[in-house]
Amino acid sequence: MTDDLPKLKGPLIEAREAEVDPSLAPAVPDLDGGAAMRGVERLARRRGTAFGRFAAWVFGSLFTFVLSVAAWDFVTGLFATNTLLGWVAFVLLVLALGVALVVAVAELSSFARMARLDRIRAEAERAEATADIKAARAVVGQVVRLYAGRPETAAGRARLVERQGEVMDADALLVLTEAEVLAPLDAAALAQVEAAARRVATVTALVPLALADVATALVMNLSMIRAVAEIYGGRAGSLGSWRLLRRVFVSLLATGAVALGDDLLGSFAGGGVLSKLSRRFGEGVVNGALTARVGLAAMDLCRPMPWVGQKRPGVSVTVSRALAGLFGRDG
Repeated sequence: MTDDLPKLKGPLIEAREAEVDPSLAPAVPDLDGGAAMRGVERLARRRGTAFGRFAAWVFGSLFTFVLSVAAWDFVTGLFATNTLLGWVAFVLLVLALGVALVVAVAELSSFARMARLDRIRAEAERAEATADIKAARAVVGQVVRLYAGRPETAAGRARLVERQGEVMDADALLVLTEAEVLAPLDAAALAQVEAAARRVATVTALVPLALADVATALVMNLSMIRAVAEIYGGRAGSLGSWRLLRRVFVSLLATGAVALGDDLLGSFAGGGVLSKLSRRFGEGVVNGALTARVGLAAMDLCRPMPWVGQKRPGVSVTVSRALAGLFGRDG
């Protein structure tokens, strides 16, 4: 019976040992981190189609109109039946409108602050790409004015203003701005990211309740993003925080290939090793790594300048420092 079987060993060995010309392999796409982030910025800032904006305006206006008419009918109906209750309802309605106006102004102000950061970062990217010293000096002036009231940047701003006249290269001027003004802000933002990753990892490892880690991760990520935005001068409100969260996840989706090629895989590998000792602890490391990845993406989007001279923090290093803080050691 065995003599009737086809002898496949020879052809398989020959095919396995056949030489392959490397020049025939398909080209590997260039996953440049800077270009990817610029594409993400354009994707995240897209406002949608004109018809979509018009439809949102129509439905929003209709909802506001119906709500206003219902509130007016309610107040006038109370005036017709009981004057005292009508005045109470009228005063409450005026107070509600005042609160809504204050909230709307705050949200619009937060959108304007985030737009200002985006505008400065775009100008810094153009200055770096074109090596335009005049554009770089304009970016430096905007950064100095942006953090004029921040005491932690006072010494750096003074040194920058004193030394910028000596620098005649655009890249060198942007690197100097990063080192003197943004370095303390980067450290504070990174500390927020590490703290959030540590809290998420701790809750995941120690709390056995179902969906508790998911709820904690969502709350911690949103709080972390708001803190990072506030450090860099964004101070996002409630709607601004959700919009920034959306931009962060758009960034993560758009740069997924870059993220998988980054040291994020090292964090997942570490979580897999630790899961051999404790499943919950391994899950905590993985969730902490994802939180750190979200925080670093938030830093990229809230930072008023791209990473020119300063090294962008890595996920594995951030998670290692966070877990070192969990065990009471310096990172």
